[in-house]
Amino acid sequence: MMKIGITGGIGSGKSTVCEIFHLLGVPVFHADIEARLLQNNDAQVRDKLIGIFGENIYSLTGELNRKRLAGLIFNDQQLLQKVNLIVHPVVRQCFMDWANENTNSLYVLYEAAILLESGYANDFDLNVLVVADEMARIERVISRDHTNETQVRERIKNQMTDEQKIKLVDFVIENNDRQLLIPQIIEIDKAIRLKMTE
Repeated sequence: MMKIGITGGIGSGKSTVCEIFHLLGVPVFHADIEARLLQNNDAQVRDKLIGIFGENIYSLTGELNRKRLAGLIFNDQQLLQKVNLIVHPVVRQCFMDWANENTNSLYVLYEAAILLESGYANDFDLNVLVVADEMARIERVISRDHTNETQVRERIKNQMTDEQKIKLVDFVIENNDRQLLIPQIIEIDKAIRLKMTE
């Protein structure tokens, strides 16, 4: 079984792409969703985050105050690194356990927003990048998160550019109005399956 990483900048549409892969029968592990679950439910993760940020980083109902955490780590690389060192290893272990439960699949996908930035991409057999025009990305995020253009641009600025990412991946999917999405995904699915027979 091959392990394939899939990533893309904010608003690129990687979740949509993953849904289509899923319809093709490919299991998908959503690392960012898993990270959120662990931050709320894993006792060790919770204790470590409280150790750094204090009790009020969680609400009275036990939910992580994600907005407050984001505000604290957004422009503080050291704090961001501390949070990543707490959460990422636990997410990776969850993925390995999950992958072991899906060994009957030809390949599985690991979806993560900062796959390349985290250096975790090297652990995968192949990596896929979803790209989209910046304005389309901004409009999608404004619609999805009910935010504004300035805030979205700030988040984009904190990620690697598509040009930097393209050099680090095996496949690129363009999620824009110029190319149909499904045929690109089907071609990549075929290419991955072909590689497995080589």
